[in-house]
Amino acid sequence: MGKRIMLFIGTNILVLTTIFLVWSLIIQFTGIDGSFVSSDGSIQFAVILLFSAIVGFAGSFISLAMSRWIAKTMMKVKVIDPEGPMSRDEKAIVEKVHRLSRAAGLAHMPEVGIYQSNEVNAFATGPSKKRSLVAVSSGLLDTMDDDAVEGVIAHEVAHVANGDMVTMTLLQGIVNTFVVFFSRVIAIVLSRFVRPEFQFIVQFASIIILQILFSLLGSLVISAYSRHREFHADRGGADLAGRDKMVHALRSLQQYVNRAKAGDHLDDTAVQTMKINGGKTMMKLMSTHPDLNDRIARLEQR
Repeated sequence: MGKRIMLFIGTNILVLTTIFLVWSLIIQFTGIDGSFVSSDGSIQFAVILLFSAIVGFAGSFISLAMSRWIAKTMMKVKVIDPEGPMSRDEKAIVEKVHRLSRAAGLAHMPEVGIYQSNEVNAFATGPSKKRSLVAVSSGLLDTMDDDAVEGVIAHEVAHVANGDMVTMTLLQGIVNTFVVFFSRVIAIVLSRFVRPEFQFIVQFASIIILQILFSLLGSLVISAYSRHREFHADRGGADLAGRDKMVHALRSLQQYVNRAKAGDHLDDTAVQTMKINGGKTMMKLMSTHPDLNDRIARLEQR
């Protein structure tokens, strides 16, 4: 737990430092006014938009660049060396990932890893198709038969081939930009309805409240696209491994979706969207993964 907290703090410090340096350099070399309100009191929309884009995309791209390392660290993934000694299970996983990756047209083979967890799950991540990682849980290997494992791996390879990690990063950056932009513009407007001595307090409080509100609304967009990409990866997995294996994999997941214990990695929201199954959620609109019944029905209707 302490290692995860330090990782979270370290990542955020890196993001904030990057934003500060980039914004300072832009002000220094372009000569623009770094304030959001000009001397005549008009709102500088272009400056706010530029600042919002820096804030919005910096965190997303830093997270993307570090995604493989973060996933390995948080999930304690054991990366398998395809040229080194391997157990029978490790050799079978590496063979499946490489074979399906070649079938998907990937020029560079993803790293392959196994993480110790009772959950029956797998995930793919990485900053690009050339630097990707496909990892499966020990619970998946202990529970699923060979055909189901191949279906799960095909789904994850399809995520890599589709470039889903980059697309999600771009979408998150756009959503973040609009959240920062509109929260600051509205906060400035609201602060003008109070006395001058209270303007800073009103503006500061409004920014916090509006960013929380707009972030929740933005998460609906992110979650909706995440569900869409899961359907797309299911289709890709069916094309790579065969529809029967992909359906079989999803049916197998249905049987073991509740196996993970409280506090296990299934509750690790940092990598939740990267997995083949995201677990249960109270709100369907906030879910990053569609219901398994819906996914199976879509494949069977093809």
